[in-house]
Amino acid sequence: MEVLAFIPARGGSKGVPKKNIRLLAGKPLIAYSIEQAKESKYISRIIVSTESEEIAEIAREWNAEVIKRPEELARDETPTIDTIIHALDYLKKEENYTPDIVVLLQPTSPLRTSEDIDSAIELFLNIQDCLSLVSVTEFDHPPFWAIKIEDNLLKPLFGKEYFRMRRQELPKAYRPNGAIFISTPKVLRKYKTFYTPKTIAYIMPPERSVDIDTEFDFLLAEFLINKLRCGGQNGQENKNWG
Repeated sequence: MEVLAFIPARGGSKGVPKKNIRLLAGKPLIAYSIEQAKESKYISRIIVSTESEEIAEIAREWNAEVIKRPEELARDETPTIDTIIHALDYLKKEENYTPDIVVLLQPTSPLRTSEDIDSAIELFLNIQDCLSLVSVTEFDHPPFWAIKIEDNLLKPLFGKEYFRMRRQELPKAYRPNGAIFISTPKVLRKYKTFYTPKTIAYIMPPERSVDIDTEFDFLLAEFLINKLRCGGQNGQENKNWG
């Protein structure tokens, strides 16, 4: 079975400039995703898609293949699915290569592990009726308690009845954490998204669900990585964060 790890990494970033290659605890952010893919038992090929030669050079240094995408696929509003389809089209045309499974690993999720990737792949393969998989984490606060501000007044976003309920009475709610997305080329071409009518969840803990979009996220990820290097989980350093 051919399992393709796809890592999208454009050069532009407004929240954290050059975040995909910025050093995080001593190595480029993108290197974490490449290393995790290399440690996977199932991933057979790692592709980094970028328009930036600087990112391309660093990706090659960490032993990933690079597909250069056109500038029109590197804009702020460009959907990630368009870059995946571009890479699949390129590989089919140039090499007559089509993977069985595509695993999207966003470089902004450095705290996922190779074990997460392998467990997610196994879950996707073992549930026969699913079309895709998306990694999620539980909300730290119930979203039913969300509020908005109208005319300087606080108003419930969903309904005031939820504010009379205890956390234990509310249903568990999850959010995508951006770490792992899995599907097949056929499904991705049909639906143009990983959110299909039959998408299953791979649940991850909050400490591995940091998705770097701001300077605070970057600082939080660095703190957690350094903490794990010093003590690790149960006293053992995780090689994915080394």
